[in-house]
Amino acid sequence: MSTQTETKTIQISKGILKLERRKRIIMGAVFLVAALFIWLMFVSDLDPGVETRFVMTPGGASAEAPDWVFPTSVYLNIIAGISAMLGAYQIIRGFGKRTYSILALVAIMFIFSFLAWATAGGSTNLAGLLRIMVVRAVPLTLGAMSGILCERAGIINIAIEGMMLTAAFVSTVFASLSGSLIVGLLAGVISGGIMGLIHGFLCIKYKINQIISGTVINIFATGITSYLSSKYIQKVDYQYLNEPGMFPQINVPILSKIPFIGPILFSHNMFVFAMFIFVALLTFLLFKTRWGLRLRSVGEHPKAADTLGINVFKTQYMAVILGGMMAGFGGTYFSLGSSGRFDEVMTAGRGFIGLAAMIFGNWHPVGAMGAGFLFGFFDSLSVRASLLQVNLPSEFLGMAPYLATIIILAGVIGRGHAPAAEGEPYEKE
Repeated sequence: MSTQTETKTIQISKGILKLERRKRIIMGAVFLVAALFIWLMFVSDLDPGVETRFVMTPGGASAEAPDWVFPTSVYLNIIAGISAMLGAYQIIRGFGKRTYSILALVAIMFIFSFLAWATAGGSTNLAGLLRIMVVRAVPLTLGAMSGILCERAGIINIAIEGMMLTAAFVSTVFASLSGSLIVGLLAGVISGGIMGLIHGFLCIKYKINQIISGTVINIFATGITSYLSSKYIQKVDYQYLNEPGMFPQINVPILSKIPFIGPILFSHNMFVFAMFIFVALLTFLLFKTRWGLRLRSVGEHPKAADTLGINVFKTQYMAVILGGMMAGFGGTYFSLGSSGRFDEVMTAGRGFIGLAAMIFGNWHPVGAMGAGFLFGFFDSLSVRASLLQVNLPSEFLGMAPYLATIIILAGVIGRGHAPAAEGEPYEKE
């Protein structure tokens, strides 16, 4: 018996080593392909004397930084060479736990190479692109954190879009009636929590399929907000219900004056700063506290958690309500932090993109924020595609992060590490 056990253990170990070796080679090949692509597509047709100019000061910023002008082909050759060396090292020895950090570095270098090539002979406001990237990442990151809270407790939440849309409408009406942005914000967060409670009630108590429950909430939220908007707040007689105002821009003392970095990170309204605070707070709570350990245990193995005295249903209700409130906060961004009014279906699928960011970030707040920045950057870039010196449709740039999500999760990294018990209703024995 011991011999059979040892043989099985050896076979499992060999299988793991073989899988790790294959992943190492695939990842190294990705780095090499990135280098080859830069050489063949970006460098080969460039005039050696052409230069790229990046403007390092966003429009309207008080902290000015000098433009960055550099020889395009020289920089692209250096980047391709670094990527090729990283690929060769990854194939031969591997970077171990740092592999995904190196992947992120290669991705950043590749994006920089594309931008430098597309701008060759002209100029692009790089600081402006990055500033817009941060702003557009806000609803995506908040939506992703809503999904993380729910799915870490085993509840799939595709109702983020509907929760955001409901909160955007409710916050607009309450802020307009009360004349207080804070009242509107609180109303939006509470409405998101109520939608989360409804989702939890359907999924936890009645064991309804969680995808169907989320879909129903999305359809209901879209229908009811569109009806009330067209029936009332879009009419001239009720315009006072659609004038909530917007949270003002906050310039952080000293930090906002730092050239280049200051206007990008430290000169926004409160939603941007709240995003960073929530990411840090949720990361700490999930992975450094007993509360987070219990929440994650319910999402991984609810029966074991129940055996240890954790109230599985109570934990799931708490998680889905908090997730709804997080989505509600993200929804108020659209009305109180971005447009200063409510428009029908104004969330425009950002809740679903937040779910993609959650998966891309491997159900981790920091990873989700990184994915939000990536999606936000390409969103910003697609808007400015007409200013680039390249004949690429803006739609191609817009779909780039989704292609990256598919390739990385399915082909490079493999299956994402989703909570083991997500989507499975718990039956208490």
